[in-house]
Formats: sequence, C-alpha cells, structure tokens
Amino acid sequence: MKRLTMLLVFLAIGAVAAGGYWYWQQSASAASSVGKSKSKGDGTGGRGGTLVVKATQAVAKPMPVLIEAVGTVESEHSVQIRAQVSGVLQSVLFKEGDKVEAGQLLFQIDPRTFQASYNQAQAQLARDQAQLENARVQRDRLEPLLKREFITQQEFDVAVTSTKSLEATVAADRALLEQAQIQLEFSRIRAPIAGRTGALAVKPGNLVPAAGGGAPLVTINSTDPILVSFSIPERQLEEIRSHQNEKEMRIEILPDRSGPPAAEGKLVFIDNTVTAQTGTVLLKTRVVNKNEILWPGQFINVRIILKIEPEAVVVPEAAVQPGQEGSFVYLIDADSKVQVHPVKISRQIGGDVVIASGVKAGAQIITEIPQALQPGITVRVAGAEGKGSVDKGKATGKKGKAKSED
Repeated sequence: MKRLTMLLVFLAIGAVAAGGYWYWQQSASAASSVGKSKSKGDGTGGRGGTLVVKATQAVAKPMPVLIEAVGTVESEHSVQIRAQVSGVLQSVLFKEGDKVEAGQLLFQIDPRTFQASYNQAQAQLARDQAQLENARVQRDRLEPLLKREFITQQEFDVAVTSTKSLEATVAADRALLEQAQIQLEFSRIRAPIAGRTGALAVKPGNLVPAAGGGAPLVTINSTDPILVSFSIPERQLEEIRSHQNEKEMRIEILPDRSGPPAAEGKLVFIDNTVTAQTGTVLLKTRVVNKNEILWPGQFINVRIILKIEPEAVVVPEAAVQPGQEGSFVYLIDADSKVQVHPVKISRQIGGDVVIASGVKAGAQIITEIPQALQPGITVRVAGAEGKGSVDKGKATGKKGKAKSED
C-alpha cells in the first residue's frame, strides 16, 4: 500500500514539472516574437541608424611659421651699490623696491670726517697760494736789480727756485683738495642708472666698509627696456639666421602660452658658440617694458615668428586624433560617410593646428568623436537637418504663396 502511494506522488510531481516547462517555452516564444516585430518596426534603433556628430570645415588662412622656446627675463643693466668710503650710514633716502632715476641720492654716510679733510686741504691750498704769490713778487723785484748788477746771479736763482717750488706745492695742494672733495662726494651715494631697487642689506646706523668688503647696500635692476634670453636647438639656428634681417621676423613674449603676447621685440644677440652639454645656442631679444609686466628672473614663453604663411590649412585641435602610425582625422565625404585620413602636423598655435598634408581646405572634419563612430558609417552633422527642414519649410511657404497668387 505504501509503494502505491509513493508512486502516485511521483507521478503527480512529474506532471506538474512537465506542465511548468511547457508554459515557460510558450512564454519565451511569445517574447521573442514581440522583440523581432519591434526590431523590424524600428528603423532608427538598429545598426543601420544615422549617427549625429559635430563637425567643422578645414579653413585656409594666414598663419605664422614659428619656433617656440622657454626663456628667462633678465635686466639689461644691473648694478650692485657699494660704499666707496668707510663710515657710519647716516640715512637711506628711498624705500625698498622703489623706482629710482639716474643721479638720485640714495644713501648718506656721515660726512663730517670727509668735510674736515676737505676744509683742511682747502686751507692748505690757500696758504701755499699766498706764499707763491709772495715768491713771484720777490722774483719780479729782483729781476731788474740783476740786470743792473746790484745783486748776484745766485740770489736771483734762489728766488726763481723758490717760486717754482711753491708752484709745485700749490699744484699738489689742488690735487689733495680734489681728492678730499671726491671723498666727500663719495659719502653721498647716488643711483648710477635708472631702475628698481631691491632689498636693503644695511640699515641706517651701521658702519659700512669701503668697496670690496661685505654685501652690496642694494642692487638696482633696469626694467625698461628689458632683455629676454632663451636657447634653441642648433639645428634651428640656420633657419633663424636666414630670416634675421627680414621685416616679418619678430619675437613675441607670452607670460601665458595660450594668452596674448605681453611684448614684442627684435633679435639682438646670437651667442658665438653652441653649448656642448645641451646642443643649444643662446639668443636674446630686447623688448619695451613700460608697464613692468616682465620681471627679472621670470620664466617666460618665447615665440619666434619667422614669416607668415598666407594659405595655411587649419583645423581645431580637438579634430586631430593620435594613432599608432601617426595623427589622423575623421572626414565626412559627399555621401555623409566617415573616412579616416592620416595627416602630417606642421605646428600648433593655441587651439589651431596647421596641417602640412592630408587635408585640404573645405573638408568637413568631425570635432567631437562619439564612442560609436566607425569608418564607413553614415553620420549627420548636428544642426544640419534642422536647418534643412527650416529652409524647406520656407521654400514650401513661398511656393504656396505663389500658387495662391496665381
């Protein structure tokens, strides 16, 4: 009896399992039919749909032929101010960082010692000049007496020798007075050039030594005009020299590589040797810097414009793609299909890339690359269809109006 009951239970379970399997197969078949019908009915969702892309045309426009480098701003004149006489620094007549003019009084060293020496030399000169004047009078008085033989020749010669000796003494006194005057003038330190001052090394009240000892009191750097030095590879030297005397050649200085130039100048110096360690040549340009945009010691971008190419083919930077065999772009042909064209890049200026070969002006180039983009597929440029529909609507409107007038 137990065996019969178990057999009936197994038969019931098998029947339920077979029914469930049959129902699952029917449901799967129905879902597949619906999916196929949907895919057949949707003409834009499958592989054959048109991909929308953003594109632009390659244009021909004047573009400079240039060489780019990184340079350093340096002062054309830099002077370290040092004391030429020793003494106590009495006053500083400017502020750190001030712009000063040539000849402007900067420092005053205690002048009392030098003033006393000057006064002493002046008094000594006056004394000897008086003695000289007396000796000349004595000589002139003895000369007619010698002719009358009232005095001997020896007496007259003594008077002449005394006069000449005092003349030499007066000349030496004048030299000493001039030296004392120079020492007194050195106690007043003036700016030898126009420029901007740096940090002070000595404050008032300190004893400053004469030139050659200690740090400079201050350093003055001229800032207008200013020099920019930069190095180029030796292989580019001949190209620069061939354009050096042409009017089109100029050098632009750019604090920001993507921004506008801050100054412009001409090439003023080419070093007479190639640096063996780096294989580069040092060059310099002089530029106007009235607003002091450039600062000595600043690193700066340098752009050497050799000439202007009148019909250069230019595309946006975003359109050029890197590849294993070089750069390339995606073109849209007359049938709105995508083609891959390898290109040779001449140079890049900001966001513009100058194409040496591979693309002609007027070619339509994709600028934003979607993930689904593949060579050979059909694409539509974003905005082109809407513009066409509007134009078509306008044309239809014009035709309808013409018919109504008829």
